[in-house]
Amino acid sequence: MELSSRAGVLPVQLTAAPGVRLAGRDTAAWGFNGTSPGPTLRVRPGDVLRIRLVNELGQATNLHTHGLYVSPQGNSDNPFLRIETGTSFDYEIRVPDDHPAGTFWYHPHHHGTVADQIFSGLAGALLVDGGPALAAQERLLLITDTTLDAAGSVASVPAMSRMMGREGTLVLVNGQHQPVVAAAPGAAQRWRVINACTSRVLALRLQGHQLTQVALDGRFLPAPTARDLVVLAPGNRADLLIQPTAPGQYSLVSDDYDRGSIMGGGSVTSSQVVLGTLDVTGPEAAAPTLPATLPAPPMPAGPIVRQRQLTFGMGTGMGGMGTGGEMMSFTIDGRRYDPTRDDQTVQLGTTEDWTVINTSPMVHPFHLHVWPMHVVGDSTGTTPIGRQQDVVIVPARGWVRLRIAFADYPGRSVYHCHILDHEDVGMMATAHVQS
Repeated sequence: MELSSRAGVLPVQLTAAPGVRLAGRDTAAWGFNGTSPGPTLRVRPGDVLRIRLVNELGQATNLHTHGLYVSPQGNSDNPFLRIETGTSFDYEIRVPDDHPAGTFWYHPHHHGTVADQIFSGLAGALLVDGGPALAAQERLLLITDTTLDAAGSVASVPAMSRMMGREGTLVLVNGQHQPVVAAAPGAAQRWRVINACTSRVLALRLQGHQLTQVALDGRFLPAPTARDLVVLAPGNRADLLIQPTAPGQYSLVSDDYDRGSIMGGGSVTSSQVVLGTLDVTGPEAAAPTLPATLPAPPMPAGPIVRQRQLTFGMGTGMGGMGTGGEMMSFTIDGRRYDPTRDDQTVQLGTTEDWTVINTSPMVHPFHLHVWPMHVVGDSTGTTPIGRQQDVVIVPARGWVRLRIAFADYPGRSVYHCHILDHEDVGMMATAHVQS
């Protein structure tokens, strides 16, 4: 996919409507401006991103700029907005002068229909330019999944699949099925990888190569880090440097990932799938020299004014999803989402530690809007400490501890499970940052 020109200069119109090409065929799936994924938006620190969202879906929607460090109020990144079908809304999102350069994305966030709308194709990349030049060429790989019926419509999702977190039978990269990425031997490419799936966890590896990770969730790591496998929960992004070793074709694969089990048994696995192929041909190019360090954001120094504990839970009852006669509930602190309730009240300008406990047998990726988080520790003892990210996997029957600086932006926003079927039925809550 070609990267678009800057979006922070002129207003952008995004029309959400049915009718896009996916995997080389005309479908009734949804997209922005007739494509899925939608146009890639590029901004710079200090820009004002003005988006007119036109809703032609036949149901309400809105827009979330996932990972951007911007205001949650008014017509900015406000998850409580509701744009009715047949209407439009003008967003004005002020990107701060010191916003980190990185890979972000946009998608609907209207509670109750988030999973359906993203599964139907509504997602796009949002890039903040800047930072060190790491490769002469960059590629955007926005990964989605869906299931299409014979007529090209997005298939309905059974209740059991929603309970587990739906995974589509068709996994796409930039709307294409198993595309080929061309490269020259030795010539480094920067891959901006976005997991825009509703529930699928990606466990990425490239046949015959190590992956050099330089960023996670739009924030640089302290140094380039070689990995055999890069795990991305739904919503996560990774910037990877690929340096082809020799001519040939190499598969980009997402391996099996165990997401745990549902109540009463039944394992849940994101199954192995080939995403695409790296095709290396031509004369050998000179390999670049990587920097020893990168501009990673520092851990907030504190003081830590409060420690909170949040609990992801699953159980029966409370009007959740049907499971063979019973109803399954997905809650935070034993409560389903209520947009009128303040679940956490925080003082602007303070730093807190939040421990997120998962009492269920499934992993739940934790996402907090607006205010990024540093991982302080977790129950596995294997997660790298000190990384800043906006989606963090909470292990089944485990915990993570997060340090959050509630700086710059007052207002109300949300935190939730990024298995979007779980969010839609109540695994979401509100945070109110007061000045």
